[in-house]
Amino acid sequence: MINRRLFIKAGALGASALSVVGLASARNEKSRSNARTNKPIVIATWDFGVAANQAAWTVLASGGRALDAVETGVRVPEADLANPTVGKGGYPDRDGHVTLDACIMDDKGNCGSVAALEHIAHPISVARLVMEKTPHVMLVGEGALQFALANGFEQEKLLTPESEAAWKAWLKKGKYEPVINIENKSFTSDRLPGNRYNHDTIGMLALDSSGNLSGACTTSGMAFKMRGRVGDSPIIGAGLYVDNEVGGATATGVGEEVIRTVGSFLVVELMRQGMSPREACREAVVRIIKKKPETAKKIQVGFLALNKQGEYGAFSLQKGFSYAVCDAKQQDLLMDGESVY
Repeated sequence: MINRRLFIKAGALGASALSVVGLASARNEKSRSNARTNKPIVIATWDFGVAANQAAWTVLASGGRALDAVETGVRVPEADLANPTVGKGGYPDRDGHVTLDACIMDDKGNCGSVAALEHIAHPISVARLVMEKTPHVMLVGEGALQFALANGFEQEKLLTPESEAAWKAWLKKGKYEPVINIENKSFTSDRLPGNRYNHDTIGMLALDSSGNLSGACTTSGMAFKMRGRVGDSPIIGAGLYVDNEVGGATATGVGEEVIRTVGSFLVVELMRQGMSPREACREAVVRIIKKKPETAKKIQVGFLALNKQGEYGAFSLQKGFSYAVCDAKQQDLLMDGESVY
């Protein structure tokens, strides 16, 4: 038989304990709400992220949305003919076709994506329209092109003379050999066009003055890849993921390994569990090593993350991964990410 006096006493203690927990929770919540958030802020992968960030900052500095900022920002490298890894200047596949991939995600969880898109210079803007005008998340190939043309995008030849020359030089051997950190100028200044085998992207994350997050990711993919190959960049959860309650993450490097770990989603979930952006990126890199330790030594993969408080961090497999940061203090900051190897 239960002793009524002890039962009442235990109940009172339980209520008291719950009150203490509730009070502590309220204090923690108040502390978080009072903590100063670094906003607005935008971060992006690689050296070319500096110019991209500066374009995004024109939107953020005037109180604009993070979504508009990331689209505006990544359109800069998409239009840069000297950039062999993104947009119009991107290297073609092994058959000589320039195919572009991109995705975008806003603070409400809306997202849009295109893959294997040809003849359109700004895939990120097509991806945004997929998000806003269709019930779908991803359009690919001919369907993505048809959609772009129907929405006023101009069809153009994307294969530049420089990219064509690099492709023809590659055809002499026809062998895919990824060069680590082709996106970092300090690692590529001494390489001839015919020797530049890229595997990359620009990923951008922004937190606006209203405290809302968005992200964008765009690439021409692996140079001289197999026809139809798609990497992580247009895949929500792999190349990019944003959760407005927690933060956002983006990936760079060999997309196959990012897809296998659903890398950007993993980084965001690790931040949800309490890890800092840097810690979360590092753990995501370690997961890749655990799955394929020998492969991980030969390739580059990096993660970049931004949390709800405007804190950022990055980590990569190999040295040489750079990322750009832009906020009210400085608009052209370039950082070196930490690495395992």
